[in-house]
Amino acid sequence: MLRSAGVRFLVVAVLGLLMLIPLLMVSDVVSSRRTYHTDVLDQVGEEWGGKQVIAGPMLVLPVTEDVVEQRKRDVIDPATGRVMVHEASGLPVQESYEVTVSTARDPVVLLPGQFTARLSTRTELRHRGIFDVPVYQATVEMEFDFPLSQAEKLLVGAEKVDWAGAQLVARLQSNRALRGAASLKAGNTDFGLEPRNDDEPGLSVALNDPRGHDRYALRLDLNGADSLRIAPVGRTTKVEMRSDWPHPSFDGAFLPNTHDITDTGFVAEWMIPHLARNLAQASRMPASSASDMLRQASSDTSFGFSFYQPNDFYQKAWRASKYGLLTVALTFLTVFLIEGRRETPLHPVQYILIGLAQAIFILLMLAYAEQIGFGPAYALSAGATTLLLTAFGVFGLRLGRRAAVLGLMLGVLYAVLYLILQSTDYALLAGASLAFLALGATMYSTRNEEWYGPTGSAGWLLRQKPVPPPLPDAAPPQSPPLP
Repeated sequence: MLRSAGVRFLVVAVLGLLMLIPLLMVSDVVSSRRTYHTDVLDQVGEEWGGKQVIAGPMLVLPVTEDVVEQRKRDVIDPATGRVMVHEASGLPVQESYEVTVSTARDPVVLLPGQFTARLSTRTELRHRGIFDVPVYQATVEMEFDFPLSQAEKLLVGAEKVDWAGAQLVARLQSNRALRGAASLKAGNTDFGLEPRNDDEPGLSVALNDPRGHDRYALRLDLNGADSLRIAPVGRTTKVEMRSDWPHPSFDGAFLPNTHDITDTGFVAEWMIPHLARNLAQASRMPASSASDMLRQASSDTSFGFSFYQPNDFYQKAWRASKYGLLTVALTFLTVFLIEGRRETPLHPVQYILIGLAQAIFILLMLAYAEQIGFGPAYALSAGATTLLLTAFGVFGLRLGRRAAVLGLMLGVLYAVLYLILQSTDYALLAGASLAFLALGATMYSTRNEEWYGPTGSAGWLLRQKPVPPPLPDAAPPQSPPLP
């Protein structure tokens, strides 16, 4: 390796860029482990009940119309009791008559007027291998009424509502999530809930004549994982959610009007008017279209919260791999400045070993974090890497006391990196500031450096033998002294 500081700096810079290869490989390992972790969460969550979205209830009122039809029938001879036939053709004699037939029309679909829902969840941790999966048990209590007076306004001609065939329908994400109580009450009347019979998940119940009831109360107990949502089906919708999960991520079509989050859980409230969602309060449509409306409400207008796990160690390990180049570059710069006084420059292989140790640090941190948590894993991995590189500086790089400078820099670097990984919002600010300060410190430390080498010319690119100075001219012969 050439003695020129400029050449050595360029070589170190190229080696730093080459360290992107192991850092990218480490990043792939982190992503693979994170994907595996996500798959375990999804698998256990689906076995427990999965994501839950509640849409409904909805009241479906059958509509019929009496239609007079013209029909024909064979004429019976009253004397013989036989069908009369034409003498010429032998065909039966027929007569016309009228019959009134009750024909089914598109039903009336009503959504609730005042809709109030209270949802509360209790979190449990399920274990699968080395992973903990948060799941919940939820209690859903809904109170609602229906604007029955709107039904008559949608009728046309001689149509009439078949009140006895009224059916209440609600949609769930999955029926297998239902546990414990599931009841529908109107005053002192209990209705028996049944699964829907139209290949859609959810519940249905025959209400007979709903005109005898003013308000309904529906209660469901269900299991779930990852998220809980509900659709605002009422003309006026008021929803309250309570949970013991301290890190909710409110999502969906609407954010809560108010919320209170503590270390022991949260309470959130929504108040949504009918103008805020594109659902008709009263409409006429086929039963299949009514199911489509509930499905659309589930996907387009539902809201709630997800069980967010803030800044988990997979996110931190992935971000550490992204900051890995900065960590390697700062370490290389420190070693470069420390070893500048050595008679023999360090070999590129020694720089590569330093970079590989810092790449393996990320794998160590992730592997131990899966077993003992992020904080202890980070302290153990950072301490081991700092001791290793400091010992390498003493015995491998022959830095002597200057290896203490390397150890101190690594301690500060890993402490700053820990703060960066802990703060998602300020990570970019901290990382950019650290890079700027490191560059400024390098500029200051190398302000007197002779980048072209001791010769001070472009000849630093080639090793040329020094040109010997010219020999002095031979002294002129002296004449012998006079006698």
